[in-house]
Amino acid sequence: MTAHRKRAAQGRRLAATIVLAALACALEPTPGRAPSVAPTVPSGLSDDLACLALNVYWEARSESPNGQMAVAKVTLNRVRSDDFPDTVCGVVTQGAERRTGCQFSWQCDGRDDTPRDQGAWAEARSVALRSLYADTPDPTDGALFYHATYVTPKWVRLMAPVRRIGRHVFYRPRLTG
Repeated sequence: MTAHRKRAAQGRRLAATIVLAALACALEPTPGRAPSVAPTVPSGLSDDLACLALNVYWEARSESPNGQMAVAKVTLNRVRSDDFPDTVCGVVTQGAERRTGCQFSWQCDGRDDTPRDQGAWAEARSVALRSLYADTPDPTDGALFYHATYVTPKWVRLMAPVRRIGRHVFYRPRLTG
């Protein structure tokens, strides 16, 4: 790598670090106040961050950082797929209007969606920030689906397994032809 390219790459990494740090500070809750985490936050940058962080929190807060990133990347893979809504919040809330139609179970469980574990919530926000704005690899290799290892959904017979990460198994649709 030439010295010019090396300096340019370092500059891009520094810029990304500054942006991530600024975003992390902006998301920090005010001491004594509950964090704003509702999926219906004001439009713009906060929408994607809040929805993705909530999804990581409720789907994978007990997983390793790699397991949490895997859940975030599946959410983002769906955003890029023509088969799902084209926003993070659209993907996360898809089917929530139906009791049995949710893509993510926490959306239809009828419980309060406010994160309670502040350490896990901070980690989920960090994962959401990195998955959205840093050049982080996809540990699922493009998976669009996953489930916990303690369940076997009917839809798995239509899928090709990609890998297991923690307590989740990740899938892609089988190629038909």
